[in-house]
Amino acid sequence: MSKKNPEYDFAWCPGCGDFGVRRALEFALRDWMNETRRRPEDTVVVAGIGCSGNMVHMLEGPQPFGFHGIHGRTLPIAFGVKMARPDLNVVVVAGDGDFLSIGAEHIGPQAQRNLNVTAVIMDNGVYGLTKGQSSPTTETGSITSTTPFGKLEVPMRPLEMYLTWGVSFVASCYSSRVKDLARLIMEGMKHPGFAVVHVQSPCTTYNDTHDILKGDIKKGLAPKIWDIPPDHDAASLEAAYEVARSPGIPMGIIYRNPKSASLDQRVAELALKAKPKSVQELVDSYLV
Repeated sequence: MSKKNPEYDFAWCPGCGDFGVRRALEFALRDWMNETRRRPEDTVVVAGIGCSGNMVHMLEGPQPFGFHGIHGRTLPIAFGVKMARPDLNVVVVAGDGDFLSIGAEHIGPQAQRNLNVTAVIMDNGVYGLTKGQSSPTTETGSITSTTPFGKLEVPMRPLEMYLTWGVSFVASCYSSRVKDLARLIMEGMKHPGFAVVHVQSPCTTYNDTHDILKGDIKKGLAPKIWDIPPDHDAASLEAAYEVARSPGIPMGIIYRNPKSASLDQRVAELALKAKPKSVQELVDSYLV
């Protein structure tokens, strides 16, 4: 908290992209509540470990339920919440280090289940909270505290990976585009299935990519972000791969499978077939 930002009761570095993501999430939840006539308490925000975890601390008063989990395990926790209470709107907030490293093993299974949650991933290409170590999306050759002579691995390409894993809604944005990001998060929450909104959220302390992303004429830097054309067919997986593999960072909805059936929908259908037994039937089943 500071005099300039009295509403924030947690510490992020000045200029951190996560401020924009937090504001966009607030806008998206406000719009979701207005459209669905649901209460703030009908949303659960599940966070892992990292700077992004502060996203569970929303404004004072009625607010979403915040669950601060453990590193890389946001999706299993969200899975449990959604299966226990399929009526709740579940939002996962995580960073590239949390979601794409130890947490990557959970993306494929939840994509195959088409778990009905929305994951907002803040990618700053570094482990910010633990002082700047190399992450899965750090560029090759980058000097960090864990790669003093340059990173050896090729950086992960998350957008392609989401499509390959089978995520049924994939969108990409930049933290400074708050209104656009809010719209994409809202679209993700309305999608009946697993939605991932991948956000470029620069770390001003260890990996400040603001100028690289938005461009800087004085420095001779062309913008790295670009808007997906309006005629892009988001229902086409082939078209989605073409966008994801293009140079730079696309802004907008890359893929949306309109025919996807969510896990909770399939569970509800299964429940109609598997009628629960009465107490007497259960007792009788144990009789020899």
